Amino acid sequence: MYKAIVLAAGKGTRLQTEGITLPKVMREANGKPLLHYVLQNLSFLPKEDTVLVVGYHREDVLKVFGDYPHAVQEPQLGTGHAVAVAREAVGDYDGPLLICYGDMPLLRRSTYESLLEAHVRQGNACTFLTGTCDWDLPYGRILRDADGNFQGVVEDRDCTPEQKVIRELNVGVYVFDCKKLFAALSQLKNDNAQQEYYLTDVPAILRREGGRVDACCACEGAELIGVNTVEQLRMVEEELRRQQA
Repeated sequence: MYKAIVLAAGKGTRLQTEGITLPKVMREANGKPLLHYVLQNLSFLPKEDTVLVVGYHREDVLKVFGDYPHAVQEPQLGTGHAVAVAREAVGDYDGPLLICYGDMPLLRRSTYESLLEAHVRQGNACTFLTGTCDWDLPYGRILRDADGNFQGVVEDRDCTPEQKVIRELNVGVYVFDCKKLFAALSQLKNDNAQQEYYLTDVPAILRREGGRVDACCACEGAELIGVNTVEQLRMVEEELRRQQA
């Protein structure tokens, strides 16, 4: 049995065009909200085991997806905070917990399943989803040693020229050991420019405590696109139409 938390609280400021005030995950691509595609690809999980974290204009999300359990993130203090507010909705569950995003509609069901399977098989405390892409996406690069073992992640803005050409990227989707995740979230600090709590800081905490952290390269190309801009929304819509055809 697995559970998932889908982060769906964002405003999507760069998508607020032409008077549209919908939450980002409710912007439509090929006639359906972005969140529709994410939940469709998570449909191997029961609805009651898929928790939505909502915030900005949450009534618009819950009007359509109100049959899913949800938690409210208000105010929005970062991705780590978003996951933390879902703790009560997750309950006393003690297994692998998938954390994913409501604005990544192209990630396939098989990708989520591969990530969960790798996490369980390897006995990890945390497993990153990584993917390969030839586009210049502003994602963290995955560092591996000469034998291909996962070493860590370097953020795009911190990459050396040599690291910049690495094609294996951090997608930002994770599976965590649920109990270890929530214990680590309580240790997060917000001593950064945005004063936010970042989920990306959790793997280092788990590693420090002796947990195994690894990366699973299970997707490629368009699957990696998260929708933050009108241009990305257009790209996603074109890909969805191509798949439908």
